[in-house]
Amino acid sequence: MSHYAEVDNNNIVQRVLVVESDVIQRGTFGEPSNWIKTSYNMKGGVYHDETNTPAKDQSVINGDKARQRKNYAGVGFTYDKTMDAFIPPNPFPSWILNKGTCLWDAPVASPDDGKRYTWDEPNTKWIEVSE
Repeated sequence: MSHYAEVDNNNIVQRVLVVESDVIQRGTFGEPSNWIKTSYNMKGGVYHDETNTPAKDQSVINGDKARQRKNYAGVGFTYDKTMDAFIPPNPFPSWILNKGTCLWDAPVASPDDGKRYTWDEPNTKWIEVSE
């Protein structure tokens, strides 16, 4: 069984199914060309193991198209044909697409002091979350 993302004419993911590839090829769920294989182990171009931590051996990405698509597809993601990658929705207008990871980066790095922060879009800065 594999994971497949159905994309519409605008390359927006409509749904993700776990299904045998021959079921997709037979057109059971619609036009086969609208279905793109994805890997649930991928985030930002990094393969994660069963504990959801980056695997020590990243060579498993090589030769596997689904794993080379940077991110596990989700509803609302965009499939970029040029990069052959799934990109999540942009969380804020000021954030910039990182073409290496196909994830969105804040224009200002989040503080790395162990505290929790939230993004303040109108002021384009991180604000500490008080508990």
